[in-house]
Amino acid sequence: MKKIAVIGLGLIGGSLALELKKATWATIYGIDNNAEHLQKALELGIIYKKASLNIVKEVDIVIIAVPVNIIPKLTVQVLDLIEARTLVIDVGSTKNEVCKAVKNHPKRKNFVAVHPISGTEFSGPESAIYDLFTNKVNIICEQKLSSKEMIIRAVELFENIKMRNVFMDSATQHDKHIAYVSHLSHISSFMLGKTVLEIEKNEESIFDMAGSGFESTVRLAKSNPETWIPIFLQNKENILKSLNEYIKNLNQFKELLIKESTEDIYTIMQNTNKIKGVLAGIKNQSKK
Repeated sequence: MKKIAVIGLGLIGGSLALELKKATWATIYGIDNNAEHLQKALELGIIYKKASLNIVKEVDIVIIAVPVNIIPKLTVQVLDLIEARTLVIDVGSTKNEVCKAVKNHPKRKNFVAVHPISGTEFSGPESAIYDLFTNKVNIICEQKLSSKEMIIRAVELFENIKMRNVFMDSATQHDKHIAYVSHLSHISSFMLGKTVLEIEKNEESIFDMAGSGFESTVRLAKSNPETWIPIFLQNKENILKSLNEYIKNLNQFKELLIKESTEDIYTIMQNTNKIKGVLAGIKNQSKK
């Protein structure tokens, strides 16, 4: 990995650039439609040099880290330009649309669809940090449609930044599962924040009374809408299914509370405590 082009220099793209520069000593070229982001990434030392899309003809790896509604068309453009041995990766939170867009491309084997599951509520080049991906999971989708060489290189790239790679054959299944474990969490956080702001007009009271539980629950409500609206729309069908289940559970809890059904409420909460074991197991797996 001598030369890497990173397209999109926000939290994920910028943090990947930092990590790969440290781990591989590769020369990192930055591409971004936002001129201010591009300049800031250069000033912060996230990238070596500003570049245009044509730089993908000269690099070993292209990482596409732009909003998911832009990824499918852009990935096709990149595949049209690259050389035969260039690895192309997209790191979007949804995979189905980009995989459909490149399915019949002559250079489909150069493309690896990945989803490094990590992030914060911040955005832009200033949000880029080291160790964002350490001990986290990277999902690789549709590996059989990529060449063996490209898969090996992609696996090594994410192992270099201390991620654990997990394979999923279906991009459709990826989007279904991620709707529950990621996208629903963001919607829940935004709507909780909205509810509190609407009910509690006194912002000073919110500040005085907000504990760590509230702060951690609404943390994701600080996320950039420009990033998340395209994700919600692109994965709409799966998100609507997860929302319906979530709303059903909220309504059930509401009815039990109205009836003061203490035993039923206790049973629901006790059964849900099992999530502690699930999350602990995930953390232990990530550390291996």
